[in-house]
Amino acid sequence: MKKIGCLNSELSYVIAKLGHFDTLTIGDCGLPVPKGVQRIDLAVTYGVPSFESVFNVVDAEAKFQKVTIATEAKEQNPQFYQMITSWAKERGVEVVQTPHDTLKELSAKSVAVVRTGECHPWCNVILESNVSF
Repeated sequence: MKKIGCLNSELSYVIAKLGHFDTLTIGDCGLPVPKGVQRIDLAVTYGVPSFESVFNVVDAEAKFQKVTIATEAKEQNPQFYQMITSWAKERGVEVVQTPHDTLKELSAKSVAVVRTGECHPWCNVILESNVSF
């Protein structure tokens, strides 16, 4: 049994399989999951687990080169926007902003969509993996 890191077997497996340029979407409990994309449903109840707690586990397990967020997040959820842009700046990760509808369309290309229990609006990202060397 794993002692540390991501303990969810589905999520751990998807992270381990990420190749360069693969994308992984992490979303709030309302983000629709496109047909044909693996759903990793971690939501237990509203707020559990939070977007931030899941994001931090994924961040600790993989390296990313780009994050896509909804343009609307800057106005509608400035705390989330600040968290993501600060994280990206610290790690040299490119930030791409796109309308929320486009973000939902782009999530169809992800290897999986991780559904959290987050219930604050616009807490959705698409992470593009990088190489770790």
